[in-house]
Amino acid sequence: MGKVETKKFNLWFKSNHVLKDIDFQVRENAVTAIMGPSGCGKSTLLRSINRMNDLINGCRTSGEIMLDGQNVYGDDSNVYDLRRRIGMVFQKPNPFPKSIFENVAFGPRIHNTAKGEKLKEVVEKSLRGAALWDEVKDRLNDSALSLSGGQQQRLCIARALAAEPELILMDEPCSALDPAATSRIESLVRVLKEKYTVIIVTHNLQQAMRVSEYTAFMYVGELAEFNDTKTLFEKPRSELTANYIHGKFG
Repeated sequence: MGKVETKKFNLWFKSNHVLKDIDFQVRENAVTAIMGPSGCGKSTLLRSINRMNDLINGCRTSGEIMLDGQNVYGDDSNVYDLRRRIGMVFQKPNPFPKSIFENVAFGPRIHNTAKGEKLKEVVEKSLRGAALWDEVKDRLNDSALSLSGGQQQRLCIARALAAEPELILMDEPCSALDPAATSRIESLVRVLKEKYTVIIVTHNLQQAMRVSEYTAFMYVGELAEFNDTKTLFEKPRSELTANYIHGKFG
């Protein structure tokens, strides 16, 4: 059993069948990449894991998504607790218009898990975990909006880490960043898997090869192929996967 496991998972937005019978497993303490052309359902699948799609009018699902063997769509599922256990990093950095410190402290304050000196320790630990502490330790009271794009994205990762999640979801976290910032985020992802399970949506095939142990290839709402990354890229089972990897469509 994986950390996350989908079982015949389907999702509709009103009459639009977006995800179709998705079956795959995400192993613990590994990076799993989800790749595929635009509009294939990558981000929708990612957001299904922490039930963010519930917020969209007309969304309905069937099948199961299991987190540690428990169905996140089950009647006894606590969405508040689910989202505490899962950190989310979006395509564009979205720091709050608050100080650097308050951005990272937001989760612990909301969940009432740390106060005073303990809160300061959590903020430092999270910023270190996001490889940002040395760059901001002398300016924690500065606005988060004063940081560069790459720093803002690492701040958002620190904010996610501060809630002490088990799973980190990243939705194309480097798409708005320059090559240098992208390299730093990728290096960070490889470190994060030592403590967390990471799922990253990417449109960049080379990025999937660099950072992940496992890769899922999606096409028009279906999971066309899932395998360890090396095998999927070197010996794809599906002709569709091979054509995508070789740039015959995108």
